[in-house]
Amino acid sequence: MTDTQLTAPQPRGPVDHSVRNQIVEAATEHFSLYGYEKTTVSDLAKAIGFSKAYIYKFFDSKQAIGEVICYNCLNQMRQAVDEAVAGAESASERLRRLFGTLAEAGSRLFFQDRKLYAIAVAACEEQWGSARNYDAHMQQLILQIVREGRESGEFERKTPLDETAHAIYLVMKPYLDPLQLQHNLDFAEVAPARLSNLILRSLAP
Repeated sequence: MTDTQLTAPQPRGPVDHSVRNQIVEAATEHFSLYGYEKTTVSDLAKAIGFSKAYIYKFFDSKQAIGEVICYNCLNQMRQAVDEAVAGAESASERLRRLFGTLAEAGSRLFFQDRKLYAIAVAACEEQWGSARNYDAHMQQLILQIVREGRESGEFERKTPLDETAHAIYLVMKPYLDPLQLQHNLDFAEVAPARLSNLILRSLAP
């Protein structure tokens, strides 16, 4: 569908992936138990058994660790969306699957691990790179679906392409953005189908 990929946060310090991964895994567990906001680098150091100075060799801040965790969470959601969209036979079905999978993946993360979900919310509030990349990927995916729908004759061609894609993105935003999703969970089961049907009717040639 699209060549855009989420960009992983750039590592810092010694290229010792086992230690870096160990820190991220321990931090993920710690954040899931105690929450991102309430955890300090000192807390992580005690939990992992490393000195705080040693952790700083690999990550320059708590946010840098949170960025990696957030990237991992959002990348799982991106992969779920890309796989669902890739299996559709038409642009209309791709759009339906995009909307439905976004809502499903986001809701699953919200209900299964609220404390890790809070990291994604912080990422959106503070515009972390991982959140910006995820958002850009989804906007590009919407644009690509609309373009393919026009080329196949499924969608109208009168409205400027960028304007159409951006309008669809704005309709999807409550289920695309973790910050907004938490306020729209009551409609997560029915909204994707109803809104995608409304969008598709507006796109008819």
